[in-house]
Amino acid sequence: MTKTIYPGQTIGIIGGGQLGRMMALAAKEAGFKVAVLEPTMDSPCGQIADIRIVAPYNDEAALEELADVSEVITYEFENIDYEGLKRLAEIAYVPQGADLVRITQDRILEKKSIRAAGVPVAKFIEVQNYDELVSNIDNIGYPCVVKTTRGGYDGKGQQIVKSKDALKLAKPLFEHSACIAEAFVPFNKEISVIVQRNGNGETYCLPIGENIHVNHILHETIVPARISTSLSDKAVEAAETIANHLNLIGTLAVEMFVLEDDKLLINELAPRPHNSGHYSIEACNVSQFHQHVRAVCGWPLRQPKLWTNAIMVNVLGQHVIPVTNSLSKYPNWSLHLYGKSEAKENRKMGHVTILSDNIEETLTEIEQSKIWS
Repeated sequence: MTKTIYPGQTIGIIGGGQLGRMMALAAKEAGFKVAVLEPTMDSPCGQIADIRIVAPYNDEAALEELADVSEVITYEFENIDYEGLKRLAEIAYVPQGADLVRITQDRILEKKSIRAAGVPVAKFIEVQNYDELVSNIDNIGYPCVVKTTRGGYDGKGQQIVKSKDALKLAKPLFEHSACIAEAFVPFNKEISVIVQRNGNGETYCLPIGENIHVNHILHETIVPARISTSLSDKAVEAAETIANHLNLIGTLAVEMFVLEDDKLLINELAPRPHNSGHYSIEACNVSQFHQHVRAVCGWPLRQPKLWTNAIMVNVLGQHVIPVTNSLSKYPNWSLHLYGKSEAKENRKMGHVTILSDNIEETLTEIEQSKIWS
């Protein structure tokens, strides 16, 4: 049953990272109060929340406390405790449910769900141990990518294997979980479609982003993606098909590969706001975070509109000082820092969004700043 949550009531957020922070900022703009459950004392979301519950995600007493103080509960990332979320959904209003987390926490379940929706993924095999990988690798061949079925992000938990001799590089992955091995896909671009849906089935996608990765970490998102209109339509159709198949409420980021013949393959799903959608705060009439709040609170969704082209650039630990030292040179840059205490190398500390009349000129400006080179 879809409920309507009103300003003045409390939205509970599981997870206190930057996605939770930006979700909370959007909620507070609309007059909601925010409670956050997070193991870290000084978390990005906790810094602005009205209620902080500092405890592990599977702490039953903490989950009950979150249920007591919240009229609706959402989450900011998928690597939370599924069993705890499932129990929480029995005593509190969790419109997204727990099943979406169960599916997206496990790459095998995720791939099978995408296939069941009728949307293509790369050829893959599932293997429980290294010996099974060796025995079955010929079913997909080389090169391939071996990934742990659980956990892993920003390139962690995966290994590219280019030949039989290199297969042993994947052996350590099995210390963590079973794995899948995917045929390597020669793609032209990586894009992401962020689809958002409320409990009444109202569904919209944000303008499609083209993603540039460096060392397996998202570096830039260019919007709109430099793809044809027909391909853009296919990408939106694929994302909405998956969202409907999963009975999505909230936000789903659908990462896709664009192949040479303008075909699409789905790479991964993320059941929450996504790094590649941060541009929407400045560049759209509704950000991914405002739309997420609307979706989980049972409000009507707003049809997204892109005001102007934009590029979002991630600010990692090693970029914080160069970026802040350069702000006086770039008045058109919007800086977001997430309130993390320690600027570690390759840790996401913030992002910059640049609204642009000319994407190529803006890409040159970013390059010439020397901040990310």
